[in-house]
Amino acid sequence: MTKKTSNNKKASKNATKKKSPSIKELNESLKLENDKYVRLFAEFENFKRRTAKERVELFKTAGKDVLSSLVPVLEDFKRAISQEDSNSDDKGINLIYNKFNETLKNQGLIEIEVNVGDIFDAEIHEAISQIPAQENSQKGKIIDIIQGGYKIGDNIITYPKVVVAQ
Repeated sequence: MTKKTSNNKKASKNATKKKSPSIKELNESLKLENDKYVRLFAEFENFKRRTAKERVELFKTAGKDVLSSLVPVLEDFKRAISQEDSNSDDKGINLIYNKFNETLKNQGLIEIEVNVGDIFDAEIHEAISQIPAQENSQKGKIIDIIQGGYKIGDNIITYPKVVVAQ
């Protein structure tokens, strides 16, 4: 029996030697698993950054529909003020306009600055009419502003409507 037990011990030692991985293989396996972990962690961090950025963008433009529907009312107020008789002592429309304008500004509505004489830019202006230029220096420039433009953050919701000289 001693021969059988000694043969069994040798066989089991040989089997364990063949089955157990070497230190080199374990290190390679550890490197692979570590690389997988680092990649997964980096991917998760990118996901967190991307969703945070999307959330901020959503908050910036959350009221876009409401604000864009109120822009015509704001423009009507501007027209009413410009048509108001200068002799009138009624300052009610001015008070309402100022309060309304400030409320919209507080909600993130920004008026796009447009001045007569600015160079026409198709990216931020909407040309509703073109008229012949009286001077060469007027060509490609804004002659009249029909309606103002507005944006929320970097998103333009209403383009300024202008008349351009050709």
